[in-house]
Amino acid sequence: MARLIDVLTIILRCATGLSFMVMIFAVVIQLLGRSGVIPSIIWTEELSRFALIWLTALGVGLGLRSGDLVNVDLICEALPGRAPWVLRLVAAAITAAFCFVLIPGALLYTSIGVRQTAPALGIHMNWIYMATVAAFATLGSLAALRAIAMLMGVENGLPNRPEEVL
Repeated sequence: MARLIDVLTIILRCATGLSFMVMIFAVVIQLLGRSGVIPSIIWTEELSRFALIWLTALGVGLGLRSGDLVNVDLICEALPGRAPWVLRLVAAAITAAFCFVLIPGALLYTSIGVRQTAPALGIHMNWIYMATVAAFATLGSLAALRAIAMLMGVENGLPNRPEEVL
């Protein structure tokens, strides 16, 4: 179980990093064009926006793992005994269920994009709308894996915060 979570986390980190690099590339080209260093290129704004959408979709699951998503747990963690663990389990299960319930609607939303094309890049918008499916799938999968790992006794449901390197 821990190995599966680690592999999925590595894949998501690489994909998120790639989205971030694409966004940086597009913004740098856009800045060079606006400052007159190179001729202005019209597709950079659209590419940076789409990269940001994918960056968010791929990074939301990582935010759940690291505890970087908004989480009001002040009262929950102050409860006695196993109550905090139970609440973390319920929260992970509800998050997973909510995400998996939304995936069919996200797929329908994505199918609408087949009929639309991005004006500057000329790509079908279903590639962009697929980010909603990716967001629900990654968040739901990592929440479900957290709940399963908690039930197996592999983890306690607390955020996985790696030590910061200075």
